Amino acid sequence: MHVTSQHCLPAGVTVLERGWLSSNNILIQGSASTALVDSGYCTHAPQTLALVQSALGARALDLLVNTHLHSDHCGGNAALQAAYPRLRTLIPSGHAAFVRDWDPARLSYTPTGQQCPQFRCDDVLQLHTELTLGDLRWQVHAAPGHDPHSVMLFEPTSACLLSADALWQRGFGVVFPELDGDDAFHEVAATLDLIQTLAPRVVVPGHGAPFTDVVAALNFARARLDAFMAAPNKHLAHAARVLLKFKLLDAQRMTHAELLAWAQATPYLQRLLLRQQVAAVDGQSCNTACNGSLDQALGAVVTDLVRAGAATLDGEVVHNA
Repeated sequence: MHVTSQHCLPAGVTVLERGWLSSNNILIQGSASTALVDSGYCTHAPQTLALVQSALGARALDLLVNTHLHSDHCGGNAALQAAYPRLRTLIPSGHAAFVRDWDPARLSYTPTGQQCPQFRCDDVLQLHTELTLGDLRWQVHAAPGHDPHSVMLFEPTSACLLSADALWQRGFGVVFPELDGDDAFHEVAATLDLIQTLAPRVVVPGHGAPFTDVVAALNFARARLDAFMAAPNKHLAHAARVLLKFKLLDAQRMTHAELLAWAQATPYLQRLLLRQQVAAVDGQSCNTACNGSLDQALGAVVTDLVRAGAATLDGEVVHNA
């Protein structure tokens, strides 16, 4: 974990840079109020709470904002709400009904095999409006692609953009609607165009350190998007590796049997692996392509992670790397 409070960031803004299991937490302190953007994954919730309490001291946390509701961005919500009873929580509007009725399947937690303790929302973020965080006014912009309801926050005076998973220094988040069969690559392109139009001087991504070479990041993201659009099966393979890597970040080590049991209980991963098998078999029927076992498909993803240096294999035990 790294704490960033640089000259390139607006006054009062501190970035708690987390590992890739948890999103970054952006703490914004003003003369009269405090706010936190995104709260990380649930297994890191005690650390998130300790970091926020250490940074705020005797001050309370007044407002919690989620850029989107993937588990690595809101898994600490419940812990923060318990610690700060008067905390108000704002979320994107698209999933508000599922939070209020708490539907972990519609919120993607059950299908992806991830965890997120139940939390409440007090209101929703209004697109194309301004939101006061600390002493600053932030524009709320839609950022569909990675998630259809994701938002970005832009502070025009400093030209600081909180981009969540719409833009990283090296890419962007998995385009989850594409995994459900929806056409969303064009939404990624539109969001990248919006970022170019906003012309931020500094970007605070959902993962990784803040950066100022925005042109290079946009060029890299567009090249990556073009590659996925030209060969969608590469995006499927990438998504499968991401889901498995996320599980390893959480568990650190799992036997192959444990991984297989998890995959069998994770509908999203099963569907991804099946689609990969179908895409990999040129000219064969779906029935023929589907004969490959989940065990074999999972093994291929593990092999890819090991080859990339993202995991190690010790006999039947897979270790995070």
